[in-house]
Amino acid sequence: MLEYIHLKHFKTLKNNGFALTSLNLFSGLNGMGKSSVLQMLLLLRQSHEKNLLFSKGLMLKGEYLNLGLGSDVLSLDIEASECLSCLLRWSHLENPVSFVFDYSPESDLQPLNTQSTTQNTDFQNALAHNKLVLFGPQFEYLAAERVAPQTFYALSDYHVNTLNTLGQNGLYSAHYLAENKDNLLSMQGLQHPKAVANDLLANTEAWMSEISPGLKIRAHKKTDMDLVSLNYAFIQGKGTTRDFKPQNVGFGLTYVLPVVVAILKAKPGELVLIENPESHLHPAGQSVLGRLAALAAANGVQLLIETHSDHFLNGVRVAVKQGLIPSDQVALFFLDRDFLAEEHAAEVSQPVIDESGRIDIWPSGFFDEWENQLDQLL
Repeated sequence: MLEYIHLKHFKTLKNNGFALTSLNLFSGLNGMGKSSVLQMLLLLRQSHEKNLLFSKGLMLKGEYLNLGLGSDVLSLDIEASECLSCLLRWSHLENPVSFVFDYSPESDLQPLNTQSTTQNTDFQNALAHNKLVLFGPQFEYLAAERVAPQTFYALSDYHVNTLNTLGQNGLYSAHYLAENKDNLLSMQGLQHPKAVANDLLANTEAWMSEISPGLKIRAHKKTDMDLVSLNYAFIQGKGTTRDFKPQNVGFGLTYVLPVVVAILKAKPGELVLIENPESHLHPAGQSVLGRLAALAAANGVQLLIETHSDHFLNGVRVAVKQGLIPSDQVALFFLDRDFLAEEHAAEVSQPVIDESGRIDIWPSGFFDEWENQLDQLL
């Protein structure tokens, strides 16, 4: 498991460390830097996939991210001679690994600096044997902007069967379901109590039914068209309704489908990064996702999630109180900035959840808007 990350001179994170655990939630007002930790991990992975990370450096443009040029990612008010760096520590490696990159303001490739410690034997052995999930196959990333409802979706044997991924926008979720609907869940702890079986489709339907009651999912490959059809139906009385196109059942269902599938298909030891899982969902549905994420983390998946949702957070808190996940397996990070300070830099607070689901500190802006508005009403 990735247990610590330290970033220096990357965007608003001038010198910040994050002690990670199984379920890690990043929150904060817009533009405070809460996306930056996930972005650095994605930059490292996309640079590795291009075979650049250990020979050339950090690639800022690729399949996962396009952050522009060096001048776009170096912290403000930093000397051009300063380096951008990222230190990572894994629980199963004796020593941390430091990635250091020279600043190249007009290039989308930030050159690898000789101060990097990526050539140590322990790290290289783990990398060669796929024991670092950040760089290996047990990895999933879902961006904030996911695929919209449509009648047909792309089919990709390479992404689904070779990479075992849904695509960063969830584009291949329908194909993945069609291909793997009968596969048993890797983690029994994720089986929904109302699922009719322990396979992927039955549990996807059961968890999604907490968001939209009685939902049935129809995903079918149309190989001759190189497409996958996706339709929904609903339990009605003793039968089901006719099938409906995704465009006719509400935006939120299709938008959240990749999130549910990504978590349910995960295996112990996998690393899952998700941005804004709560998008387009009503509050109860957001809480359901918080509980599902907590269950996955308790069963061995490491999740890094960026969220604006107090309902998602409360779903996690209730899961802690109900004993579904130990409190020490949840880490909260709240990023803020002092607008009166001399430098443009993020400040990181780490509220702590206790075993009753209570949180010890509530910094201003940390999921407190409901109370702020209630005070105005009263």
